[in-house]
Amino acid sequence: MSIRILLVDDEAVDLEWLRRRVASSPFNLHIVGALNTGFLALKVLEQEQVDLILSDIRMPIMSGIDFARRAKKLQPQARIVFISGHEDFGYAREAIEIAASGYLLKPVEDQELYDLLGSLCAKVEQEREQSRAMLQTLSLANGELLLRWLNDAAGQGEPLIRSLLAPLFETGAAVAMIEIDDLELKLQAKQEDKRKQIGQVAACLQQFVAGRQAGMLLPEQHGRFVLLTTAPPERSDSLLEELVREVDRQLPFTVTVGAGKFTQDEAGLLESHRQAQAALSAKWLLGKNRLIRGDSIAAQAGKHAVRFDETVDRLLPAITEYDLVAIDDGLLELFAHSAPASKSEAYDLIVRIISRLHAGLAAMNEDLYKLLAWESHQPVQLFQFETIHDIVSWLRRRMFELSERLYTRINRPNRKLISQIMRYVEERLEQKVTLKETAAYFDFTPNYLGHLFREETGVHFSEYLHERKMQRVCELLSDPTLKIYEIADRIGYKNILYFNRQFKQAMGMTPGEYRKKHNI
Repeated sequence: MSIRILLVDDEAVDLEWLRRRVASSPFNLHIVGALNTGFLALKVLEQEQVDLILSDIRMPIMSGIDFARRAKKLQPQARIVFISGHEDFGYAREAIEIAASGYLLKPVEDQELYDLLGSLCAKVEQEREQSRAMLQTLSLANGELLLRWLNDAAGQGEPLIRSLLAPLFETGAAVAMIEIDDLELKLQAKQEDKRKQIGQVAACLQQFVAGRQAGMLLPEQHGRFVLLTTAPPERSDSLLEELVREVDRQLPFTVTVGAGKFTQDEAGLLESHRQAQAALSAKWLLGKNRLIRGDSIAAQAGKHAVRFDETVDRLLPAITEYDLVAIDDGLLELFAHSAPASKSEAYDLIVRIISRLHAGLAAMNEDLYKLLAWESHQPVQLFQFETIHDIVSWLRRRMFELSERLYTRINRPNRKLISQIMRYVEERLEQKVTLKETAAYFDFTPNYLGHLFREETGVHFSEYLHERKMQRVCELLSDPTLKIYEIADRIGYKNILYFNRQFKQAMGMTPGEYRKKHNI
């Protein structure tokens, strides 16, 4: 991995000379920026990891010394080399006080610059190797011990825990939880392949952490990692956001990071771990492929309560009328404006929405599950989504699809006629209704009307009539003042035994058993 260097000089000619010499050097250097003020350089340091800084010492408004002090607060590990056109003991003394790694006098000879850069690059590589060695050690037994301590604050092995954490607390640390997004959706493969793909993400994270000297990376289960980062608070956010971008750039996966607060003791680190876990769990509401800080997940105030029945009742006509804007508004009102706090709440809400829509469509003699070709009333894919945005997007597509299919069916030329026939039958359920009589009423032959009804509804006229009669019987059985034989006679059955047999065939129980089951 290349060593990242920042160049700062207020003189344009000197800055360009420096940029060209560094770019043509024999070392693996990446110039992060070449800037003419300390203010601009500090902005870069807030966003980018830097290993080396070459800075002019005499600059207007913010001197090189002032810039270096602020730079050290942002990135303590960065090595700073001052370049000056003056042999000034005062400047040299201040450079020593802030632990500068070198002091060059203008005009700088090429070899003098390269000798210093070579020495500093070797030190950076040595530190990186030490960091990699520490990570390799922690990836074994010590890493497991630290994870157990973080998860349950186990008292066993306290001296060892302290020795492992001591290097972190010299400058302070924070916990970041890293999770691979959509793991179940994207890794629908054999277990061996899953481990290989998760290993690719782990290798990318290890390389990033070691290259940026970002701390200790500990792999957990199910595509999660714990990062004990030593980046100072001013630098932590930009470092973790860079990590998210780097994974997205290198791999066909994304990660979400939950971050806790910076601390310098064991109790604070445990609290930082809890904050990071809470932040990561907020991915459900705040979205994925991003950094979520523990202080950004405070409960949203002022969420209005959604009137569920009223909203879904508006959703049904919007679906039947192919009003996509109204469908979207209804879903946003149900989910976005009063978001369920957990996945289980969201799934319960979806089941209620689907059940109510199904009932409403059934009254129109339509079957929601058949229209959407769902094999199950609860699609498996629904339970693999990780964020509320994923679920709403999926549900929006399905509702749009349902609306389009329903609108097409309703507006077919013969659909209006079928609706009139169904209404005719509904009004005469307690009378004798036959295909011949219905056909005569609508001025068709029985054969033609029967064929048309079957083509439009998918069921024979006699099957539909029988189903509606049995449903009407159930409604009448709910009235305890009516005798069973009275209901049979009222619905058109003169033989009570035949009536009982027909009802049992349709409902799986006799009329008497139906009343007993429903405590009527």
